[in-house]
Amino acid sequence: MSAPKILVIPGSLRTGSHNARLAALAAKELALLDAEVTHISLEDYELPLFDADLAAASGPPVAALKLRQALVAHRGVFITSPEYSASITPLLKNAIDWVSRVRERGEPTHAAFKGRVFALGSATSGGGGIRSLMALRQILELGCGALVIPEQVSVPRAELAFDDDDNLKDEALAAALRAAVRRLVELAGMID
Repeated sequence: MSAPKILVIPGSLRTGSHNARLAALAAKELALLDAEVTHISLEDYELPLFDADLAAASGPPVAALKLRQALVAHRGVFITSPEYSASITPLLKNAIDWVSRVRERGEPTHAAFKGRVFALGSATSGGGGIRSLMALRQILELGCGALVIPEQVSVPRAELAFDDDDNLKDEALAAALRAAVRRLVELAGMID
Protein backbone atom coordinates (compact mmCIF):
# COMPACT_ATOMS: atom_id res chain seq x y z
CA MET A 1 0.00 0.00 0.00
CA SER A 2 1.40 3.42 -0.96
CA ALA A 3 1.59 6.29 1.50
CA PRO A 4 -1.72 8.15 1.64
CA LYS A 5 -1.79 11.77 0.57
CA ILE A 6 -2.99 14.00 3.42
CA LEU A 7 -3.92 17.69 3.13
CA VAL A 8 -3.48 19.86 6.25
CA ILE A 9 -5.53 23.08 6.47
CA PRO A 10 -5.37 25.55 9.36
CA GLY A 11 -8.63 27.51 9.60
CA SER A 12 -6.91 30.71 10.74
CA LEU A 13 -4.64 33.31 9.17
CA ARG A 14 -3.99 35.24 12.39
CA THR A 15 -0.35 36.00 13.15
CA GLY A 16 0.74 33.64 15.91
CA SER A 17 -2.32 31.43 15.39
CA HIS A 18 -2.48 28.50 17.79
CA ASN A 19 -4.32 26.55 15.10
CA ALA A 20 -1.56 27.18 12.58
CA ARG A 21 0.84 25.73 15.18
CA LEU A 22 -1.44 22.73 15.73
CA ALA A 23 -1.72 22.20 11.96
CA ALA A 24 2.08 22.31 11.61
CA LEU A 25 2.43 19.78 14.42
CA ALA A 26 -0.19 17.54 12.79
CA ALA A 27 1.75 17.76 9.50
CA LYS A 28 4.91 16.72 11.35
CA GLU A 29 3.15 13.77 13.03
CA LEU A 30 1.64 12.71 9.69
CA ALA A 31 5.07 12.77 8.04
CA LEU A 32 6.40 10.56 10.85
CA LEU A 33 3.75 8.02 9.80
CA ASP A 34 5.08 8.18 6.22
CA ALA A 35 2.05 10.02 4.87
CA GLU A 36 2.58 12.28 1.88
CA VAL A 37 1.67 15.63 3.46
CA THR A 38 0.63 18.88 1.81
CA HIS A 39 0.28 21.76 4.27
CA ILE A 40 -1.55 24.77 2.81
CA SER A 41 -2.71 28.18 3.97
CA LEU A 42 -6.11 29.57 3.06
CA GLU A 43 -4.27 32.85 2.52
CA ASP A 44 -3.17 31.36 -0.81
CA TYR A 45 -6.82 30.81 -1.82
CA GLU A 46 -8.29 34.30 -1.65
CA LEU A 47 -12.05 33.98 -2.01
CA PRO A 48 -14.81 36.58 -2.04
CA LEU A 49 -17.65 36.11 0.40
CA PHE A 50 -19.82 33.32 -1.00
CA ASP A 51 -22.64 34.71 -3.12
CA ALA A 52 -24.86 32.40 -5.18
CA ASP A 53 -25.64 35.21 -7.63
CA LEU A 54 -21.91 35.84 -8.18
CA ALA A 55 -21.35 32.11 -8.70
CA ALA A 56 -24.23 31.93 -11.18
CA ALA A 57 -23.11 35.04 -13.08
CA SER A 58 -19.39 34.36 -13.38
CA GLY A 59 -18.80 30.86 -12.10
CA PRO A 60 -16.66 29.95 -9.14
CA PRO A 61 -13.48 31.96 -8.50
CA VAL A 62 -10.20 30.43 -9.67
CA ALA A 63 -9.13 30.06 -6.01
CA ALA A 64 -12.19 27.88 -5.31
CA LEU A 65 -11.29 25.63 -8.26
CA LYS A 66 -7.69 25.33 -7.01
CA LEU A 67 -8.77 24.58 -3.45
CA ARG A 68 -11.17 21.93 -4.73
CA GLN A 69 -8.34 20.40 -6.77
CA ALA A 70 -6.19 20.28 -3.62
CA LEU A 71 -8.92 18.45 -1.72
CA VAL A 72 -9.59 15.99 -4.54
CA ALA A 73 -5.87 15.20 -4.89
CA HIS A 74 -5.74 13.92 -1.28
CA ARG A 75 -7.43 10.98 0.45
CA GLY A 76 -7.21 12.49 3.92
CA VAL A 77 -7.68 16.01 5.25
CA PHE A 78 -6.72 17.38 8.67
CA ILE A 79 -8.39 20.72 9.52
CA THR A 80 -7.71 22.86 12.56
CA SER A 81 -10.35 25.36 13.58
CA PRO A 82 -10.32 28.23 16.05
CA GLU A 83 -13.57 28.99 17.83
CA TYR A 84 -15.36 32.21 16.92
CA SER A 85 -18.70 32.85 18.65
CA ALA A 86 -19.12 29.13 19.42
CA SER A 87 -18.50 28.13 15.80
CA ILE A 88 -15.83 28.03 13.08
CA THR A 89 -14.10 31.00 11.49
CA PRO A 90 -15.83 32.83 8.63
CA LEU A 91 -12.66 32.16 6.60
CA LEU A 92 -13.06 28.40 6.94
CA LYS A 93 -16.83 28.40 6.41
CA ASN A 94 -16.49 30.54 3.30
CA ALA A 95 -13.85 28.21 1.85
CA ILE A 96 -16.07 25.18 2.49
CA ASP A 97 -19.09 26.96 0.98
CA TRP A 98 -17.22 27.78 -2.24
CA VAL A 99 -15.61 24.35 -2.61
CA SER A 100 -18.92 22.61 -1.93
CA ARG A 101 -20.42 24.37 -4.98
CA VAL A 102 -17.59 23.50 -7.39
CA ARG A 103 -17.86 20.25 -9.32
CA GLU A 104 -16.83 18.76 -12.61
CA ARG A 105 -19.45 18.01 -15.24
CA GLY A 106 -21.67 15.16 -14.09
CA GLU A 107 -20.32 15.03 -10.53
CA PRO A 108 -22.76 14.95 -7.62
CA THR A 109 -23.06 17.83 -5.18
CA HIS A 110 -20.24 17.99 -2.60
CA ALA A 111 -18.08 15.59 -4.65
CA ALA A 112 -14.86 17.16 -3.30
CA PHE A 113 -15.79 16.07 0.23
CA LYS A 114 -16.82 12.52 -0.56
CA GLY A 115 -14.35 9.69 -0.96
CA ARG A 116 -11.89 11.14 1.55
CA VAL A 117 -11.46 11.07 5.31
CA PHE A 118 -11.36 14.14 7.56
CA ALA A 119 -9.79 14.63 11.00
CA LEU A 120 -10.30 17.71 13.15
CA GLY A 121 -8.41 19.67 15.76
CA SER A 122 -8.77 22.94 17.61
CA ALA A 123 -6.49 25.02 19.82
CA THR A 124 -7.95 27.95 21.73
CA SER A 125 -7.04 30.13 24.65
CA GLY A 126 -10.30 29.02 26.28
CA GLY A 127 -11.73 25.54 26.61
CA GLY A 128 -10.21 23.94 23.54
CA GLY A 129 -12.66 24.80 20.79
CA ILE A 130 -15.09 21.95 21.39
CA ARG A 131 -18.00 23.99 19.99
CA SER A 132 -16.08 24.83 16.82
CA LEU A 133 -15.22 21.15 16.41
CA MET A 134 -18.90 20.21 16.78
CA ALA A 135 -19.90 22.90 14.27
CA LEU A 136 -17.21 21.87 11.77
CA ARG A 137 -18.13 18.19 12.14
CA GLN A 138 -21.78 19.05 11.45
CA ILE A 139 -20.90 21.14 8.38
CA LEU A 140 -18.66 18.45 6.93
CA GLU A 141 -20.78 15.40 7.78
CA LEU A 142 -24.33 16.69 7.40
CA GLY A 143 -23.75 19.55 4.99
CA CYS A 144 -21.13 18.01 2.72
CA GLY A 145 -21.50 14.25 3.22
CA ALA A 146 -17.89 13.84 4.38
CA LEU A 147 -16.54 11.04 6.55
CA VAL A 148 -15.13 12.63 9.73
CA ILE A 149 -13.33 10.32 12.13
CA PRO A 150 -14.40 10.39 15.79
CA GLU A 151 -10.83 10.95 17.03
CA GLN A 152 -10.10 14.65 17.36
CA VAL A 153 -7.81 16.90 19.38
CA SER A 154 -8.96 19.81 21.51
CA VAL A 155 -6.19 21.98 22.98
CA PRO A 156 -7.34 24.32 25.78
CA ARG A 157 -5.23 27.24 27.05
CA ALA A 158 -3.28 27.03 23.80
CA GLU A 159 -1.06 29.98 24.65
CA LEU A 160 0.54 27.70 27.29
CA ALA A 161 0.14 24.36 25.50
CA PHE A 162 3.17 24.35 23.19
CA ASP A 163 6.84 24.08 24.12
CA ASP A 164 9.69 25.96 22.42
CA ASP A 165 9.83 23.32 19.67
CA ASP A 166 6.07 23.69 19.00
CA ASN A 167 5.25 20.27 20.48
CA LEU A 168 2.34 19.84 22.88
CA LYS A 169 3.53 19.88 26.50
CA ASP A 170 0.66 17.76 27.82
CA GLU A 171 1.22 14.08 27.01
CA ALA A 172 -2.52 13.31 26.95
CA LEU A 173 -3.06 16.00 24.29
CA ALA A 174 -0.04 14.81 22.34
CA ALA A 175 -1.42 11.26 22.49
CA ALA A 176 -4.83 12.49 21.27
CA LEU A 177 -3.16 14.18 18.29
CA ARG A 178 -1.13 11.07 17.49
CA ALA A 179 -4.28 8.90 17.72
CA ALA A 180 -6.17 11.20 15.35
CA VAL A 181 -3.42 11.34 12.74
CA ARG A 182 -2.77 7.59 13.00
CA ARG A 183 -6.47 6.87 12.38
CA LEU A 184 -6.57 9.40 9.53
CA VAL A 185 -3.61 7.74 7.82
CA GLU A 186 -5.06 4.27 8.41
CA LEU A 187 -8.45 5.08 6.89
CA ALA A 188 -7.09 7.29 4.09
CA GLY A 189 -4.82 4.39 3.12
CA MET A 190 -7.88 2.18 2.58
CA ILE A 191 -9.49 4.50 0.05
CA ASP A 192 -8.83 3.70 -3.61
